Amino acid sequence: MSWHGLKKAVSRATTTVLQSTGAVDKTIDREFEEEEKRLKSLENKAENLHREAKGYLDAVRGMTLAQQRIAETINSFYEEGSPLGYAGNQYKLAVTKLDEEARTELDTNYRVAVLDPLGKLVAVFPDFNEARKIRAKKLLDYDRVRSATRKLVERPSDDPTRLPRAEADSQAARDVYAHYNDLLVTEIPRLVAMRVPYLDPCFAALAKSQLRFNEQAHAKLDGIRDAFPNDAKPLDGQVEDVLMQMRELTICASH
Repeated sequence: MSWHGLKKAVSRATTTVLQSTGAVDKTIDREFEEEEKRLKSLENKAENLHREAKGYLDAVRGMTLAQQRIAETINSFYEEGSPLGYAGNQYKLAVTKLDEEARTELDTNYRVAVLDPLGKLVAVFPDFNEARKIRAKKLLDYDRVRSATRKLVERPSDDPTRLPRAEADSQAARDVYAHYNDLLVTEIPRLVAMRVPYLDPCFAALAKSQLRFNEQAHAKLDGIRDAFPNDAKPLDGQVEDVLMQMRELTICASH
């Protein structure tokens, strides 16, 4: 930081402290405060949506990888030619294909139509936040010189040039502050108004991507239905029968 920048920082910090004690006037702008709240709310929602949308894609990728690992493990239980060996192999082929499509079609389309636009929306806010910081600094500068000018009016100086100089400094500081303030008060509502038309296609793409993936998953898993024997006995009943047989083993029965 330059010497000039350091002096400015110290001066603004001092002004903030004096404002807290009432020694320096503090400008209250209700209109800006309301717009600032709307900006922060939109930023928070946009960041949450971007994070959760990315989390969905990560979860799908995790699920398809888990399915592949399950398929590998299931296959290791069956000997070649066993009744469900064919079903295990078909399941492995189905989930492998589903994983490939998730990595290519879903991943690519989802990133282009959902994640990238949301990421670009989130990237807008640092510019607005930087403008807010500059406005806050310029407001402190304005409040400082405005307070100094008011004190000169209340207690005139022996130097007749001090008040005109202070008034000129006050007006110049006000003009700089007003520039950033007006810019933010004008453009924050415009950004907030754009949120719905901007997010509409992202939401539609998100829903369609989920629908497409779920349809593909259903089609692939439904396609191996015939690989399983058509046993009229409920699956939970079959599992219970095997558990009973396990309990009858000598080691299990002794504990």
